Amino acid sequence: MMSIHDMLRGRTAKGAVLALATIALTAASVAFPAPLAADQPVSSQPGRPAITVPTPRAPGLPPGIPDNSPRLTPVVRAVNAVAPAVVNITTARVVERNFNPFPGLMDDEAAREMFPGLPTQRQTRRSLGSGVIINPDGGHPGIVLTNAHVIAGATGIAVHLLDGRSLDAELLGSDTDFDIAVLRVPGAQNLPAVKMATSSDLMPGETVIAIGNPFGFAHTVTTGVVSALGRSIKVEQGMITDLIQTDTAINPGNSGGPLLNIMGELIGINTAVYAKGEGIGFAIPVDKARRVVEELLGQGRVDPVWLGVLGQDIDQRTAAWLGLKRVSGMLVTEVQQDTPAAKAGLRSGDVLVSINGNPIEDKDAYIMLLRNYTHRDTLEVGILREGRTATLRMTPAVFTQETAERLAERRWGLRVQEAQGSGVRINAVLPNSPAARLGLSPGDVVRQVGGVRVTNTRDFAQAFARHRLAGKVTLLIQRGGKGYYVSLAV
Repeated sequence: MMSIHDMLRGRTAKGAVLALATIALTAASVAFPAPLAADQPVSSQPGRPAITVPTPRAPGLPPGIPDNSPRLTPVVRAVNAVAPAVVNITTARVVERNFNPFPGLMDDEAAREMFPGLPTQRQTRRSLGSGVIINPDGGHPGIVLTNAHVIAGATGIAVHLLDGRSLDAELLGSDTDFDIAVLRVPGAQNLPAVKMATSSDLMPGETVIAIGNPFGFAHTVTTGVVSALGRSIKVEQGMITDLIQTDTAINPGNSGGPLLNIMGELIGINTAVYAKGEGIGFAIPVDKARRVVEELLGQGRVDPVWLGVLGQDIDQRTAAWLGLKRVSGMLVTEVQQDTPAAKAGLRSGDVLVSINGNPIEDKDAYIMLLRNYTHRDTLEVGILREGRTATLRMTPAVFTQETAERLAERRWGLRVQEAQGSGVRINAVLPNSPAARLGLSPGDVVRQVGGVRVTNTRDFAQAFARHRLAGKVTLLIQRGGKGYYVSLAV
């Protein structure tokens, strides 16, 4: 095992949020501002040209069409009612990259390593997406719901309405695990809003409508049906569960736009397309989005959750001993007291096999599945106990910062505190712990955990929540003026 004194050279993976890319355009170089933080209003176009967004026709039906015309189908009526509440979103994002004198011979990262003194270039990239205006509880007018990946890294956001208005927006909160972001348009008057329905009674085969900004064509309408419900897709940052599958045409730029039922009610937020096949798109159910919106409006973030169990992967020998037909699931090794798992009757030795019908292949899949739920959800956890299957119902608890710090001390063998600047400072290392065997010591600063940047103790707690069951975690440690990548084996 390498200690802290052994410098490891590695590269941080750049994960894509979803399979759906947005259209990016490059503009002139500008000063390098920070990405938007919650409740930070920033002009979307400070001193630089705006993206040209085609202005669609004003809302309303053409004159001379009688109310009883057969042309006024339910789809036409729904689009006419909801289109004013659909917005096109443009974002500005400043990126910094090193100048590469040999772009055809080596990539940017190799050029930076070989020529560390190369100058940097700052470029403004603009992208397009979609969103929809909601008023979730009647007391929050001017709220725009969209995807987190639409506004990721943005230094400015503008929304464009069907009536021709272009308004600056501010970010209230976003969560990449759920791919949901909440914006606010401050001071705007007479903003329409879509009615939020429920996604609990959706039926495969029923007609659905998507309105968005595909490839920059504003307020484009497409129709299709609900192809399937409860779909799960794997993406590079994990897994997204309980999605609506639809054959409604969803293309780059549709991200964040509404999926509507035939009544013109919001039933989902379009989020991804399946890159390997045509006619397969996915949307986040509105019931799931509503729970996330409540947390983002209430506190600007979605708290991670847990059930209160520790566990391990199952190998061939363990599977044979337990009488399992296949090597999958997570073996429960410990159930914490006064947690949802303990109250539901889960025991050490049980095997977790599913959550809400989604299979648990191993402990990583277990953690990824939990990231799809909030403490307002009720979970049906499938288990295998002494050769018999059972289902336990439990409501996950918030994985608090205090819980994370307590378990980090117990599992990793270190305690942390706020540090000056970025990162958290280690203030204690337990003897004979994984941290001690690695060579960590008080005064070291943790800057990154498993690819997650750590700026304070809350970031550390969230990173630990993601990696609490991992057998090995990569940390970026700063000691003095140098940084080291090390592998913490647990």
